[in-house]
Amino acid sequence: MRAIQFDYFGQRPELREVPKPAVTPGGVVVRVETTGLCRSDVHGWLGHDGGIALPHVPGHELVGVIESVGPEVKRFGTGERVTVPFVCACGTCPECLSGNAQVCRNQTQPGFTHWGSYAELVALHDADNNLIPVPADLDSGAAALLGCRFATAYRGMAHQANLKAGERLLVVGCGGVGLSAVMIGVALGAQVVAVDVNDEPLERARNLGAFQSINSRGMSPDSLVQAIKSLVPAGIDVSVDALGRAETAAAGILSLLPRGRHVQIGLFPSDPVLPMSAVIAKELTILGSHGMPAKDYSGLLSLVASKVLRPEKLIERRITLEQVPDALMDMAGDTSPAGVTVIDIAPARRSGTAV
Repeated sequence: MRAIQFDYFGQRPELREVPKPAVTPGGVVVRVETTGLCRSDVHGWLGHDGGIALPHVPGHELVGVIESVGPEVKRFGTGERVTVPFVCACGTCPECLSGNAQVCRNQTQPGFTHWGSYAELVALHDADNNLIPVPADLDSGAAALLGCRFATAYRGMAHQANLKAGERLLVVGCGGVGLSAVMIGVALGAQVVAVDVNDEPLERARNLGAFQSINSRGMSPDSLVQAIKSLVPAGIDVSVDALGRAETAAAGILSLLPRGRHVQIGLFPSDPVLPMSAVIAKELTILGSHGMPAKDYSGLLSLVASKVLRPEKLIERRITLEQVPDALMDMAGDTSPAGVTVIDIAPARRSGTAV
């Protein structure tokens, strides 16, 4: 099969012919329709995510059709269209049994623990616990994005922070996951304030429903907090750092009202120093969001089915496997286009029409 592969961290990836993945007893092999180009893949490619064995095929946000099924799989068969959380759970450990499969101690992650979806075929493990059926008429790009960015943002706000209609939500960093958070916040009835250092993503955030925006280029965390307080005197109930830098996380935390909740979605290159004195003094809550278990996708899928949430609106560019090496390097250098890029591999379904 054709796949994007790299032999060393940070080395330019290449499009190659590589062996097809083998199906495991409880797993499936999926023929990939579309997969997302995500900043998490950049972190893995640069070696920030320990445990990746080389050579490697990245990619973890995907939708496709099951091509082969292991003998232990009971709930799914060949020909079914599915997506999957980027955390694939074992289904038997204490975390899984308590309903927290997103932090499964035996988790597998396509594109990290094994070869991923920047390929024509991808192996997925523990299929009965992890696969999510996808409607035939759902845009393939929208379906792929449900595996990571939208699931992580949705769980962070709906399940972790318990965001309520009418609350004020601050989203710092309006890349793919940040704009996902903006869209989900609006869909849940929050008043969204968007922050970024560039005007283009801020305009996209406003078009997606953010009622206020701030260009924070050149601002310190303290000056950004003052700008937020001037713009939203009533204060912030929930903040989201979708970028993963110490200063953006600090600004989100410092902007909160007493008893506010901060959701950390952006990944840090290294552990940051955070303003813990404010956390103590105002009894703030800091929450992580590490994907979402397959069993909890119903709320997110209901928003998508009702058209209240339309992930395909974030898609700025659709590319081929041949274009991935340049696109991955552009993202690492922060020169990629605004919005989300997806990779169409097999004939994809777009704009609600099956092909």
